[in-house]
Amino acid sequence: MRGAMPFYNLAGMDKTRAESQPLREFQTLAGEMMKTGVVTYQKGHHGSTPHHHPNEEELAIILAGRLYFLLGDEERIIGPGDITLIPRNTRHGSISLDEKVVKFVVKSPAGSGDVSEDVRVLEDAEEILRGMRERLDRMTRK
Repeated sequence: MRGAMPFYNLAGMDKTRAESQPLREFQTLAGEMMKTGVVTYQKGHHGSTPHHHPNEEELAIILAGRLYFLLGDEERIIGPGDITLIPRNTRHGSISLDEKVVKFVVKSPAGSGDVSEDVRVLEDAEEILRGMRERLDRMTRK
C-alpha cells in the first residue's frame, strides 16, 4: 500500500519570480511525468514572448483575464475557461489584455520541474509581436 498522497492548496504554495520578469509570478509542482503550475501576469507584463518548446507539450487553461494569443498560424482572444493544447515545436505567444491574467499550465515531460526550462524564444520574436500588436489594434478599433 502506498503512503499518504500529496494534496496542495494554491494559497499555501510559494510564489516565485524570475529576475528577468518581475511582473510574472509562478506557483509550480512537479511529478514524475509532468509539471504544473499557475502563472500570473501582473499589470504591465506584456504576456508571453513568441517561443516554442522542442521537448515539451503544454496545456494551458485561462482562469482569469484575457490574452491575445498566437498558436501556430492562428491568433485569437482567449479568456476564462479557454484551453490551449500546444504541441512540441509549435510557436506561441501572447499579449495581456487585462490588468491581471492567470493561467493554469501542465507540461510534459517533468524535466527539472521548472515550467520555463524548455522555452526557446524565436529569432523573429520582436517582429512577430509587432505584427500581433498591429492586428490586435485593427481588431479592437472596429
